[in-house]
Amino acid sequence: MKSQRECVEKIQAAAPGSSLILKECIKKKLSLLHEFLQAEVQHQLFDLEIKLHKEELSEEGYLAKVKFLLNKELSLENGDHTLNQKVNGCLENGTYTSDEDFEKSIEESAVEMEEATGSSTSLSKSRKPRRSKSDGETKKSSASSRVTRSSGKQPTIVSLFSKGSSKWKSEGATGEIKQEMNVEKEDDLEEKRSSFSAEFSSLANVFLNRSEIKEVVQGKAVPPLKSPPPKCMECRQYLDDPDLKFFQGDPDGALDEPEMLTDERLSVFDANEVGFESYESLPQQRVTSFSVYDKKGHLCPFDTGLVEKNIELYFSGTVKPIYDDNPCLDGGVRAKKLGPINEWWITGYDGGEKALIGFSTAFAEYILMFLQNNPDASYEDLLNKIETTVPPAGLNFNRFTEDSLLRHAQFVVEQVESYDAARDIDEQPVIITPCMRDLIKLVGVTLGKRRAARRQAIRRPTKINKNKGPTKATTTKLVYLIFDTFFSEQIEKNEREDKENAMKRRRCGVCEVCQQPECGKCKACQDMVKFGGSGRSKQACLQRRCPNLAVKEADEDEEVDDDIPEIDGKKDYYQKVCIDSEILEVGDCVSVSPDDPTKPLYLARITALWEDSSGQMFHAHWFCAGIDTVLGATSDPLELFLVDECEDMQLSYIHGKVNVIYKAPSENWSMEGGLDMELKMVEDDGRTYFYQMWYDQDYARFESPPKIQSTEENKYKFCISCARLAEMRQKEIPKVTEPLEELDHKVLYGLAMKNGVQYRTGDGVFFLPEAFGFNIKLCSPTKRSKKESVDEELYPEYYRKHSEYIKGSNQNAPEPYRIGRIKEIFCSKRSNGKPNEADIKLRVNKFYRPENTHKSMNASHHADINLLYWSDEEAIVDFKAVQGRCVIEYGEDLTECIQDYSAGGSDRFYFLEAYNAKTKRFEDPPNHARSPGNKGKGKGKNRRKSIAVEPSEHETIEVKPPKLRTLDVFSGCGGLSEGFHQAGISETLWAIEMWELGAQAFRLNNPETTVFTEDCNILLKLVMSGEKTNSLGQKLPQKGDVEMLCGGPPCQGFSGMNRFNSSTYSMFKNSLVVSFLSYCDYYRPRFFLLENVRNFVSFKRSMVLKLTLRCLVRMGYQCTFGVLQAGQYGIAQTRRRAIILAAAPGEKLPMFPEPLHVFAPRACQLSVLVDDKRFVSNIKRMKSAPFRTITVRDTMSDLPEIKNGASALEISYNGEPQSWFQRQIRGSQYQPILRDHICKDMSALVAGRMRYIPLAPGSDWRDLPNIEVRLSDGSTTRKLRYTHHDKKNGRSNTGALRGVCSCAEGKPCDPADKQFNTLIPWCLPHTGNRHNHWAGLYGRLEWDGFFSTTVTDPEPMGTQGRVLHPEQHRVVSVRECARSQGFPDSYRFCGYIPDKHKQVGNAVPPPLAKAIGLEIKLCVLAKLKENATGRSQYGKKSFWCVRWLCAVMF
Repeated sequence: MKSQRECVEKIQAAAPGSSLILKECIKKKLSLLHEFLQAEVQHQLFDLEIKLHKEELSEEGYLAKVKFLLNKELSLENGDHTLNQKVNGCLENGTYTSDEDFEKSIEESAVEMEEATGSSTSLSKSRKPRRSKSDGETKKSSASSRVTRSSGKQPTIVSLFSKGSSKWKSEGATGEIKQEMNVEKEDDLEEKRSSFSAEFSSLANVFLNRSEIKEVVQGKAVPPLKSPPPKCMECRQYLDDPDLKFFQGDPDGALDEPEMLTDERLSVFDANEVGFESYESLPQQRVTSFSVYDKKGHLCPFDTGLVEKNIELYFSGTVKPIYDDNPCLDGGVRAKKLGPINEWWITGYDGGEKALIGFSTAFAEYILMFLQNNPDASYEDLLNKIETTVPPAGLNFNRFTEDSLLRHAQFVVEQVESYDAARDIDEQPVIITPCMRDLIKLVGVTLGKRRAARRQAIRRPTKINKNKGPTKATTTKLVYLIFDTFFSEQIEKNEREDKENAMKRRRCGVCEVCQQPECGKCKACQDMVKFGGSGRSKQACLQRRCPNLAVKEADEDEEVDDDIPEIDGKKDYYQKVCIDSEILEVGDCVSVSPDDPTKPLYLARITALWEDSSGQMFHAHWFCAGIDTVLGATSDPLELFLVDECEDMQLSYIHGKVNVIYKAPSENWSMEGGLDMELKMVEDDGRTYFYQMWYDQDYARFESPPKIQSTEENKYKFCISCARLAEMRQKEIPKVTEPLEELDHKVLYGLAMKNGVQYRTGDGVFFLPEAFGFNIKLCSPTKRSKKESVDEELYPEYYRKHSEYIKGSNQNAPEPYRIGRIKEIFCSKRSNGKPNEADIKLRVNKFYRPENTHKSMNASHHADINLLYWSDEEAIVDFKAVQGRCVIEYGEDLTECIQDYSAGGSDRFYFLEAYNAKTKRFEDPPNHARSPGNKGKGKGKNRRKSIAVEPSEHETIEVKPPKLRTLDVFSGCGGLSEGFHQAGISETLWAIEMWELGAQAFRLNNPETTVFTEDCNILLKLVMSGEKTNSLGQKLPQKGDVEMLCGGPPCQGFSGMNRFNSSTYSMFKNSLVVSFLSYCDYYRPRFFLLENVRNFVSFKRSMVLKLTLRCLVRMGYQCTFGVLQAGQYGIAQTRRRAIILAAAPGEKLPMFPEPLHVFAPRACQLSVLVDDKRFVSNIKRMKSAPFRTITVRDTMSDLPEIKNGASALEISYNGEPQSWFQRQIRGSQYQPILRDHICKDMSALVAGRMRYIPLAPGSDWRDLPNIEVRLSDGSTTRKLRYTHHDKKNGRSNTGALRGVCSCAEGKPCDPADKQFNTLIPWCLPHTGNRHNHWAGLYGRLEWDGFFSTTVTDPEPMGTQGRVLHPEQHRVVSVRECARSQGFPDSYRFCGYIPDKHKQVGNAVPPPLAKAIGLEIKLCVLAKLKENATGRSQYGKKSFWCVRWLCAVMF
């Protein structure tokens, strides 16, 4: 037919004949037809081409398969068909095999026609004026008007693929093709391809009309056509889509593009300045408040391929000069119908400081003004920014919502990907920022979808000056040297080093190889400064590469002790010995050869020399090398640490004598901070080392060496390690003293001891929950009903709730300690009549807690957590089950009010009534219960024997220490300082907070504090330069003023680090962690505390942690680290935090506080893995605690009901406090006004979803019904359509589909599958299979559960989605979040609702800070008592004194 012949001629014209290789000719000709073929055929052709390139398919086979596919697709052969051959589902005469085939052919032909009318593959940056591609040129012809095939050699479309051309050349391995045509021929080709597009569409129309006529001629009724919804031929949007928006028109006075570009407001030159007479490149402007639309006025996206397909898109907006960074309308020129858009592109200024998107027209380039760059932004921050942005005028909606973000998530991520592709090599990718990662996971964005196409469009406009970044870190010389020295050596290391190589050491320093001098000849030596080199490589001499330190064994710390059994017989001790002409004395340090020659030499101190039947022996008190501590490779290679390890060794194992020097802190240590000092402590001669600290290998504690001295009689055989280990073992062994009475089968005693704590008759005691039970059957916790069968048509996502675990549930929380009062201490008699003192028993009176009575947990909610009930029930308990001592008093006998008594310590309990389990009645306690009873004075042979016991609790706390002068850096609103104030340990005189609103909140709650609202680096620089005040006249703290330094430096930037390179090194070196350590080095406070997120200890294989501890140790600080769970200290929230504690020389290093409340075991995994070794803190209460957990009900059940978006800053309580926690949080003073009980105003769609979340525990988005709902803004939601088979989850019990996207079937995601404005958010079932079903999003809090970690912005689909009130249809309020953190109701916050949420979410929970503060207080008291007595109580008992104090206090 004619149209086909013209089509063939155009293909021939596009590829002039010559002797070009066949494959390339075929590829070019296929490209002309490719976009007009169906998607399935395109994929098949693509697969064939790949096989051809891989030589898996011969050229002949390739041609044959291509011909077959095109014959099948086009069903054309020389313009005619063979008889009865099927053509697009019908026979040649027009008869269809079925109605379904006919309808399918009609739909496919219509789709092909639409695609043909607007398609082009041109991506050129500047295009010629384009021809209209309307369907007006398409001519329809009936079946009777078929053109008879010419008898000449007229080629067919398929036959063209058997010919070649010589004008195309191969690029070899790249497979790319270059066209050797001039510009005129390229333009001709473009016109021919456009014409061919229309002609190809006419082929389809001819065929369709012919088919319809055939049907009518044969007298058959044509079945009704199932045509798809009508689409706009320009922008391809559905015309019946209610979300289709129209451009509202240009404002009066808007200028056309040429006129606008000549406006003087856009000129970059002054009036008298000569500019360019002509531009080699297009001028650049900025455009703000813009709209993009097609020729029909439809607002449309520009990233969906419309521009690439030559669809004419225009835009209007306000144009501003290129140098104007302000996106407001001021100073701009209103312009109309700019375009059409020739191309759009992504780029960045000055190496990628700002992400930019731009349009190009025939006249200029325009940079769109709407992107901001915040590398630390979370998903909640992004959402908050969008929701607070006012949409441009002219749109028929007045606010952006989360649905707006999710709707265009693919576009947003693709732009970020394109921007990252153009970034500098050392620039942090934007795609790894928290907000982008969360968005990608939530929506299931397909990464890399448009990367290849975008790379061709990336352009780099002229550089402009970027905004100033954060100030460089101000550091002291010591901190700088430690960080700089380490990183300069680490950056050069190969990135391929994996975990097993990360523990490689440079050299041991004690073997023969390490001790020899540099050769001066190898490449590494020639680069050394001493040999005239540059010193850049910083590599050790190749001849000194230690063979003993290739790889450290992973479990070296778990080596089996090779204890030499003690040999009976006489030992002859010596003071000195001579080995190989070298004299060794007791007290000398030596290197010891290991059994394994591949291991480094060990270092030890000789504490005894003797000879016995085993031969010549010595007792070795081992040193620990720095690399074997938690410091790892960051340690000084010459620094050693004392440890509690010793061993008997044969003298033959001694390798040689070494010199180990003790570096004691100077007397003026506190005033030496910030001075220039060398990093080296001793010269590296291969035989000299030093030590400053004792190291606890289990708890990673660095402490001052113990001051235990030997006596004159044992000075030649005294080992401090043996003495301490023996003392520890003695403390752990339970023992009884003061026998009272001997009975037939047992002996009664007046005192029992365990872990240094004494227990007498009448004392209150903690026991593990399994120690004894109660006569009344306890009500077991409410068990979750098994998964109910629901109507899956109504609740299609409920099937995802297959796990019984519910986030925030206390279902598996352990019980608190059992509490009893000791009635008897006894030991049973052996068969020989002597007491078995190894088996100590206690007879105790049981005390009931409110929840142990028949009233169960309902009673505990209203009662004080330290309230007990006396009981005459008794139990016999093993003394080994004792967990600690407590004080139990009858309330009527107290000399102070119950509140003051309870505030005196966490070990104080009281009772007012007795409980009778048989009658289930509460009665007055008997007289013998009201007094603890007479404590036995003891009798018998041991009556007068003095017993070494620790002082009682009251003796410890009767002295009130002075409050420490405190500087709080990165203070925020003041949670850390608030807790320290409650503990009575500190007086915060100075605080630094750069965020103005956070500083205002701190100042509001601490009016006596000097609050600096400045960069901490600037303030430290002022102090170090000798300034007394800042620019505002505020007095700066000087050296010697600060006694305690605390803070939580932000470190979000480290969480995305994958490896250290020159960029991340610089980022780390200038981080706020380094600045904070420099504050510590300069001021040298008595105590130091660093608080941060749990992952702080894991950044880059714990590198941040190691370097922080390394700095503190080098300064001379005793230090340790640990992870604490804030929920164990009295709040209804899971919040794990990393804590680093440090104490100055001469002070006592605090222990970590023991838990006060039981908490969910899943949230209490507090160990830390560093270099394959697991560290734990000193905490012993792992299975239980003194008090029950605090619940959401305890926290906020008394707060009045409010609605979504409540904004009244002050309201009345409308009721009394209902729980112990509420009474504590409200305070003793009457407060009628409740502040900040306000919450975010969520969009109508989010509010509608919240309204349909059930009130049952564990409810979340999976419980939403799939229904249409009328929202508060008048709109109506849509039902979520399930259109795909889910390979993982199968079908519902009714056989319904469960997939919402093609990816559920294992195929690539199809953007057309997206659905919006549905009650069930489409993105959640879309990506739920790979994200634990998004459990908890849109989740309700449980009254008897706890909060997830309180974040800075509660969002139902945010990081912590479980933010809905247990009963009300809203997110939690500011005050509810503040209570979850433990802030008193009197605590004030500043700013708008998002600002207040941020202050609360970033704060340290005051109850956690209080618990730590009490530990610091104990250390201060111990130091005061030591100074008061004039002697060190840290003599023989130094190490365990602080532990005992903690045990007494908690």
